[in-house]
Amino acid sequence: MKIKIKPITYYLLAITFLLTSCYNQERNCKDFKTGKFKSEIEVDGKKLITTFERNYSIQIETFKGITDTYDVRWTNDCEYIIKNSKPKNMAEKKAVHVKILTTSKNSYTFEYNYVGESLKQKGIVYKLD
Repeated sequence: MKIKIKPITYYLLAITFLLTSCYNQERNCKDFKTGKFKSEIEVDGKKLITTFERNYSIQIETFKGITDTYDVRWTNDCEYIIKNSKPKNMAEKKAVHVKILTTSKNSYTFEYNYVGESLKQKGIVYKLD
């Protein structure tokens, strides 16, 4: 017993495949490896803003008037790990994993977590220069 499939079914399958395969969001992460930036995250309902400047391997951040330097290690084009260069306590010794999720011309959304911990949070970074 053969099952006949109408030609319209092939067209519908092809259109569905084309529409779903075209949705891959392009990430231009390389555009954000260096420069001056402003980061916004929300913690406990409060918006926290950090400004920073990053070259390929060093990031200098200012948060609430305090400036810290971080070592940056890119694990691929869209993920990196930052670690405080001169930690003053145990909390500052923890490395942070950052993954760029989407990019636009002047910003990217990201998720981050402390290395070894599963709790992830999200934020947005704006390129200033």
